[in-house]
Amino acid sequence: QAKECNGVKVPIDTSKPNPNEVEFDNLYLDMNGIIHPCTHPEDKPAPKNEDEMMVAIFEYIDRIFNIDRRDCPGAKGDPSSPAPRAKMNQQRSRRFRASKEGMEAAEEKQKIRQEILAKGGFLPPEEVKERFDSNCITPGTEFMDNLAKCLRYYIADRLNSDPGWKNLTVILSDASAPGEGEHKIMDYIRRQRAQPNHDPNTHHCLCGADADLIMLGLATHEPNFTIIREEFKPNKPKPCALCNQMGHEVKDCQGLPREKQGKHDQFADTVPISEQEFIFIRLCVLREYLERELTMASLPFTFDFERSVDDWVFMCFFVGNDFLPHLPSLEIREGAIDRLVNIYKNVVHKTGGYLTESGFVNLQRVQMIMLAVGEVEDSIFKKRKDDDDNFKRRQKEKRKRLKRDQPSFIPGGQFSPQALGNRSSPQAICNPRQAAFEMRMHERQNSTTSASPNTSLTPDGSPSLGGGIKRKSEDSDSEPEPEDNIRLWETGWKQRYYKNKFDVDASDDKFRRKVVQSYVEGLCWVLRYYYQGCASWNWYYPFHYAPFASDFEGIADMPSDFEKGSKPFKPLEQLMGVFPAASGNFLPPTWRKLMTDPESSIIDFYPEDFAIDLNGKKYAWQGVALLPFVDERRLRAALEEVYPDLTPEESRRNSLGGDVLFVGKHHPLCDFIVEQYKTKNTEAVDIPPELCHGIQGKLTLNDNAVLPDQVVESPVPMLRDLTQNSAVSISFKDPQFAEDFVFKATVLPGAKKPAPVLKPGDWEKTNNDGRPWRPQLGFNRDRKPVHLDQSAFRTLGHTMPRDRGMPGIYPNAVPLGAYGSPYARPLMGSQQQIPKLLSNLRPQETWRGPTPLFQQTPQRTAGAAPLLAWNRMLQSPNQFQPAQYQGLGPMGYPQRPEDRMDRGRQV
Repeated sequence: QAKECNGVKVPIDTSKPNPNEVEFDNLYLDMNGIIHPCTHPEDKPAPKNEDEMMVAIFEYIDRIFNIDRRDCPGAKGDPSSPAPRAKMNQQRSRRFRASKEGMEAAEEKQKIRQEILAKGGFLPPEEVKERFDSNCITPGTEFMDNLAKCLRYYIADRLNSDPGWKNLTVILSDASAPGEGEHKIMDYIRRQRAQPNHDPNTHHCLCGADADLIMLGLATHEPNFTIIREEFKPNKPKPCALCNQMGHEVKDCQGLPREKQGKHDQFADTVPISEQEFIFIRLCVLREYLERELTMASLPFTFDFERSVDDWVFMCFFVGNDFLPHLPSLEIREGAIDRLVNIYKNVVHKTGGYLTESGFVNLQRVQMIMLAVGEVEDSIFKKRKDDDDNFKRRQKEKRKRLKRDQPSFIPGGQFSPQALGNRSSPQAICNPRQAAFEMRMHERQNSTTSASPNTSLTPDGSPSLGGGIKRKSEDSDSEPEPEDNIRLWETGWKQRYYKNKFDVDASDDKFRRKVVQSYVEGLCWVLRYYYQGCASWNWYYPFHYAPFASDFEGIADMPSDFEKGSKPFKPLEQLMGVFPAASGNFLPPTWRKLMTDPESSIIDFYPEDFAIDLNGKKYAWQGVALLPFVDERRLRAALEEVYPDLTPEESRRNSLGGDVLFVGKHHPLCDFIVEQYKTKNTEAVDIPPELCHGIQGKLTLNDNAVLPDQVVESPVPMLRDLTQNSAVSISFKDPQFAEDFVFKATVLPGAKKPAPVLKPGDWEKTNNDGRPWRPQLGFNRDRKPVHLDQSAFRTLGHTMPRDRGMPGIYPNAVPLGAYGSPYARPLMGSQQQIPKLLSNLRPQETWRGPTPLFQQTPQRTAGAAPLLAWNRMLQSPNQFQPAQYQGLGPMGYPQRPEDRMDRGRQV
């Protein structure tokens, strides 16, 4: 992290060695995982406008570079671009849901606000601000076009100013280049691996939050592959959107005035602001776990760990992915992956080989696995029901227990109980007789109500002559359960499933086979997408639900080929396929009209409301959005009529683009690129790999290039133009291969296997000297932990504030038990002790550290600062004897003999 000195941030020198003790070669940024967190940050105010958002994105990327890269030769950034048709269905569902949930939340908020104000509640004035529509983070919008300009500016600025970027090769694939961000990254890795001069020990680091990045990383078979992602911290406190107070949600808001917190109200509803932390996922460690899990003995064929990893990745598709719904009998939270692995290990002896090879599926062997799952489907559904009933029973008992243990009456107002450690000072008691009378009357009213639960009371507390109030049932406080018409745990579940979900009879074998065939095609398409690239831009799964595993009979002869030569949607065409009518403002006016005009030929693609099938789940976000599928032919026919209405700027945004390569003036490739512009060479040229860290591909001149000695205009008003630019950019294209070329899914020759991290299974047998196993922390097994002396722990124990939010009452007081003197005075507030703590850090192998503070000889100099408490005591031998200290540990507790021998504690 950048350090601050006198209010000025000291920039980090990223050219120094990586403090994580590992040097990455290639860093890949999946920009989707960066853009979205910047639109709604967890612990800081959201950007007020697009300019602030761009700056937030710049800062986020800087943080990734500061963590990951020290003189890393290659970096590639990929925002999502026009996606395959199979992905567009999921994007469509998400965007329609986001629009619907946003409008419902705004309506609910307004309704609760009016109810609170009608009851006389207090709410701050409503802020009039435009709601940020996250749907604009879609290829083809002006926002994404501006983001591409800002990223080009950002790259040029860093190449000019940051010493850590001087040898960096940066490739930007913006939203105009077709493909999902993570799959464009994988395609780059596959094509570079296929080059003869590729270094098989390249260390890759991919930044992104999607779980499928783990599967994609495993699919590369690269031995050194690391994923960096934000650390997920659940249940972060958020203020109420109505009253801006902490501790409740909008639905529970009562409109109470905010209480004063602290003498000057300085602690009112303060959310602790902390920098987002990141974690590394080392796939080489995951590969070690998988090797132990998947290794099988006595196979009728040679065991190949790399092939078994590919089979494991393939089996994970059955529990759900971005392109296919999961099978009804396989829920990941129920241990479906473990179940599949166990079935796989039992059945693979009969299959005669592995399920997959380099992204191609052997359907005959897959059929054996799926039918084995189908044999236990009935027991899976019954166990799911039993587990669900047991969970509900435990929750009901817990609610009863909490209700029974709850006190019958809690005083309110000035007599209400206060939490220990409350920062606010207690209020003075005012008119205690009246307050006591009100509490007695309130308690009497409660007892009368509980004694006669069917009798209603009038406002003055007397029984009402009208009808009674129906008593609530025992578990009435539980949330209503959604009705389940399928009842998978009862006989006839398959008949009910197909009738409710597909509106066909289960005996319709022809329709069931059609569903199974589409699902099998999907499995083959997804695996091909992960290992070879997009097999078809037009294919998609045309149903909302999956078949059962027991339906996978006779799939061995099903075709799994896809049409060749398909093309992706253009950006504006994709917007028409995924946007709801509420987000039509991002489209040209005549295109927008097709979403709302009742006479439009495609008006049925844009329903204002739609059903959400919970499908056995509890919350709406877990359900299935029942949206109509977009008919590509009808959509293109309707757009042909409005294409002539596009402006030149809109036509430019609607075109497909490519990747752009950037280097700085110190890069070996810079002069080569500048020479191409000087000679105005219009033909594509090969990159000299010796000048570009082994990267290969084609270069062509770029019309909007960043060129040396030319001003790079800032797309954000708050940032300056780059008037002294020395960076250069040029169009880049990955190495091309024949359409039927197969990228081999294997470890490359010459790759070195990383040192093992897990504890060896035979450690106790082979470890003759009895040494305990020491787990590896971080990337370096020889990393030396740091120690603190006992005196450092004492200093830390009574100089740190007791309360993080404000100075403690005794943060600097000398513990009497430790120093043995009743006359020890607390330190002055201006005397800083923490710097002395840092001097006591020492490596693990150093047995004796610096002399403890209490053994140091005091020194007096003219004009010196006031002596610390223990230094004052050192000058008075009658008050303090070091011998008293020999048996005490941190915080004044007795020290164990072994601790006195070691004189240190490991952190």
